[in-house]
Formats: sequence, structure tokens, C-alpha cells
Amino acid sequence: MTEPKLEVRTGQYTGTLTRDAFRKRFMHRFYDPAFRGEQEALERLEAIAWDAYQSGRKSPVTVKAGPGYADPDYDMSVEWKETHDRLARAAEIQRDPHTRLRVLVIIGASRNDGTCPGEVSKSWRLAQIVRHEVEAGGLQADMLDLSRLVSEYQYQIHPCKGCVSTAMPLCHWPCSCYPNHSLGQHNDAMNEIYEQWVAAHGVILVAPTYWYQSPSPLKLMIDRMVCADGGNPDPTSTAGKNVMKAKKIEMDGWPYPKHLAGRTYGLAVHGDVAGIEGQRRALSDWLDWMGLVDAGSWSVLDRYIGYYKPYATSHSELDADQAVQEEVRNVARAVIRSLRLRRAGELPQPDDGLHDPRPK
Repeated sequence: MTEPKLEVRTGQYTGTLTRDAFRKRFMHRFYDPAFRGEQEALERLEAIAWDAYQSGRKSPVTVKAGPGYADPDYDMSVEWKETHDRLARAAEIQRDPHTRLRVLVIIGASRNDGTCPGEVSKSWRLAQIVRHEVEAGGLQADMLDLSRLVSEYQYQIHPCKGCVSTAMPLCHWPCSCYPNHSLGQHNDAMNEIYEQWVAAHGVILVAPTYWYQSPSPLKLMIDRMVCADGGNPDPTSTAGKNVMKAKKIEMDGWPYPKHLAGRTYGLAVHGDVAGIEGQRRALSDWLDWMGLVDAGSWSVLDRYIGYYKPYATSHSELDADQAVQEEVRNVARAVIRSLRLRRAGELPQPDDGLHDPRPK
């Protein structure tokens, strides 16, 4: 069979903004009349930002990659290298059998009482139940509340750019697409989120169902986790984002390393009318694909809370539903038990040592 010809398809990108369009977008960040007294300063800053945009200064501060990389002389983003080194340290600590077991508890809802909804989410309340069980079991609970994206200044998860669909080695671990200072794509939360995932021995995800699917902040995180499943830990091997180099590396044979494989997971999905089963399956499939292992049938839960009842009384419905609260406790208990058994060597992973004939 003839190997397909390697080529790079182009033509979709419409090009850079005009000077006027760029200026309008930049200045709109300072729409508040309180900034008008600094108009001259803003004009100077806008000129600097325009120059960075035109020049494509994605990573304006770099350092030589150094030993351990395919190209030690490559000018590497300082921000990326610092994140890479933190993840390496976190992974080393996580693998230490004397390290206290840690569970990352993820709150997947968009809402909290610090913004328009004016009220906490039920996911947050259920996550507190999980946290209590984890800590009562003597394990460390690390909380990741994704609703911070809607209530915290400049706390963002930028969209995945889909590098993996060009070639897997172009998708770096951790993600090197951000920050991109020339495009104003900064303050990306994923670097600290990657570190939380790496440090964890177990992950428990609590999420509501929005329109049959995951809430936007949760989906943003999921997409940006693609680099944990097959991502390239050495961006110098592709000279940054050199598309043809990445394609050649993949065609020569890429191992698709699973950087988070072996961690234990639990899942609690809830809703009020429809869609919980589909979302639970999608989340389970995603976690399974990354190589995480569920803690048994009681660790994966989907339940309706206040089925077809008014939204205004949904928290009261949760108060009254003692059974679902206990089921969420069981999710945490199952994960705790699984982690203890695995730490003691009494719960081997059934597929250890098996070879995947079709990695991707």
C-alpha cells in the first residue's frame, strides 16, 4: 500500500486585522470612562501591542532549551519551560509511594454566587460532600472550581486549536499554544490545572448537564486535556509549530504517550429534566480513553435532582434528597477504597502489560 503524500493544506485563514480594526478591539478593553484620563498612555500601549501583533511575538521571553531536548539551542518560551518543569516535579512526587494520596475534586458547573446567578451551584454543594469524605478518609482533597472562569478577573481557559488533527507531535505536553502574547491570549488557567491533574492519584468530577452536554468551562478544560493523551513533551523536536516536521515524526512512528494513565476516577453527573445518561457516558468514555480507571460501578453516578420541578426550588430538592447525597458519598468512598488498594498492591490494573496494536 502506498503511503499518503505528506502535504500542508492552507487557505482558510483570512489574514491579520487592519490597523483600524486592531485599534478598535484594543481600545474596547478600556471602554470604562474612568480610563479616559490616560488616553495618551493607552495610545502608546496600543502602538506597542500593534507592533507585537504584526511581528507575531507569541513568546517574547525565551531561554535556551538546554540538555534533555532534541535541540538544546532552541529558543524556548520561559513560561512553557517553567510549566514543564513544575509538571515533572509534580509527577515525581505523585509516583513516590510515601506521598499522601491526593484526590482532585472538579466542579464542572458554570454558576456561582459571585456573578449573575447570585446562588451557589448544586455541583459545588455535591463537591463539598465529596471533599468531606476524602478528607475524613485521610486523603488530601484538591479543589478545582471551573466556575471561576465566570467570576474571576482574567481567569480563562482558551480554546484548543486542534493541533493534534494536523499531527500528534504538534500537540505539546503541556500545551504550548498559550500564552500567545501577540494575540492577547494570556492568563490561561490550564498550566495550573495541568499541574493539579498530574499531582493527583485520583480525580472525582462533579458536573451538571447543560443542554445534554457539559457546561462550557468543563468542555474547554476537556478539549485542552488532549495533550495529556499522546502529546509531545519536547517542542524542540518540531521546532515549535513546524507542521511538516510534526507530520514526519508522526509518520515515522509516534508512541502516543498517555501522561495521566493509571489514575483512579469517580464521576457524579446530575440534571433536572434530560440528558444525564449521555453526558455521564461521554465523560466516562473520555476518562477511560485517557487511561484513567474507574473505581467500580458505584464510582460512576448520574441522577436527576428535582425532576421537572421549578428551578427556583432546586436547592430545596437537593436538601430533601438524602439518597443522592449518600450516593455521592459512595462515589468518593469507592475512589478512596480503590486508591488504598492500589497503593497496597492489592488491586492490579487488568490491562497492565498489554500492547495496544492501534494507538492514537
